[in-house]
Amino acid sequence: MGHITTKKQAYKNLEDRINWFTQGAPASPVLYQILQVLYTEQEARAVSRLPVRPFTIKRAALAWNTSEAKAEKMLDRLCEKALLVDSDHHGVRKFVMPPPMAGFIEFALMRIRGDIDQKYLSELYYQYMNVEEEFVKDLFFATETKLGRVYVQEPALELSSDDSIRILDYERAGHIVEDAEYVGIGMCYCRHKAMHAGHPCEIDAPMDVCMTFGNVARSLAEHGGHTRLVSKEEAMDVLALSYEHNLVQIGENVQESPAFICNCCGCCCEALQASRRFAPMVPVATTNYLPHINEEKCIGCGKCAKVCPILAIELKQKQEGRGVAGINTDICLGCGVCVRNCPAKAIELKRREAQIITPVNSTARFVAQAIEKGTLQNLIFDNQAFASHRAMAGVFGAILKLPPVKQAMASKQFKSIYLNQLLARKKEKN
Repeated sequence: MGHITTKKQAYKNLEDRINWFTQGAPASPVLYQILQVLYTEQEARAVSRLPVRPFTIKRAALAWNTSEAKAEKMLDRLCEKALLVDSDHHGVRKFVMPPPMAGFIEFALMRIRGDIDQKYLSELYYQYMNVEEEFVKDLFFATETKLGRVYVQEPALELSSDDSIRILDYERAGHIVEDAEYVGIGMCYCRHKAMHAGHPCEIDAPMDVCMTFGNVARSLAEHGGHTRLVSKEEAMDVLALSYEHNLVQIGENVQESPAFICNCCGCCCEALQASRRFAPMVPVATTNYLPHINEEKCIGCGKCAKVCPILAIELKQKQEGRGVAGINTDICLGCGVCVRNCPAKAIELKRREAQIITPVNSTARFVAQAIEKGTLQNLIFDNQAFASHRAMAGVFGAILKLPPVKQAMASKQFKSIYLNQLLARKKEKN
């Protein structure tokens, strides 16, 4: 009985550790089962003691009260299972636990592996995310600042007659590929999960199109082969293949160095499924574009409605009996899939009237989400590790770039004399 209690406590501590950060995972008996598949009891106990922010081997050894050699061995094993990712900071190896999503939940299904029962895990995932839904609601709708954003399909913009449209670099998936130090390709977690759970992809979309970038791609490739590193040319071919299959590009909601871009189908992708189920709420940041239909050119074929990944288009009857496509602009993601599929060239993209604001980097996104969720103190004060001055400066710097309303929310939550002084000085300068 004592062992059972200790085991439950190990996974409960891990659950608490996961929920210490801004993006968490709501408690559920199914989550407990998921964690048991992904982590051994020893690993659960060890990870629950790790800091939230990046840490060194020395820091882990202190947390575990063991030698650095033994700590590194455990850290390597966790990296092999994609439960941690590592990086090099000026010759010092550091580690961090990825969030649930996009993170260790996906990583477990980004390649075929025999050390875990992937079918059983997929069934648990389906129950946790597609039936219980609390995780999905928290992931996509708990904050105004979204985890992911949609990329406009560049070939769709080329079909526009509006010469004033200028796409910014960070709006282009192609630019992200070109700019990345490393590009990794892995199996689509969503379609892999759906296949095992008995809900195979309805459009038979390609599997090996999940893209990771930078250090995340390198770490996943070097430890366990969860992704494979590819050339920029091969990565661009993956994008082209995804365009051909009418997949939507959804990546991390940042301008600089996003960690991932998924090539998503409406039948399997959690974000696109959430868009269908919870409309008119939008689970990801849209592009800065909206499709416009020329009703005179529209032939009412319905192809645009068929390929729309979130069912935002339907045919409406005109007085003369001819069907004409109509777009629900309240939920439209602005991906451009409909534009590329219109045989009559009756649809083109135009800039939205209101600009969609994209956080500059991951720190800015984390801070904005933490403020909105009321967990800013967790981001700054990790009770398991002392935050470095550089990390603190990064968080404060992100706060100072936020709108005044968000700064006020941060100040109220943080209740820091130091932060209030910084905000006061900025106000005096302005």
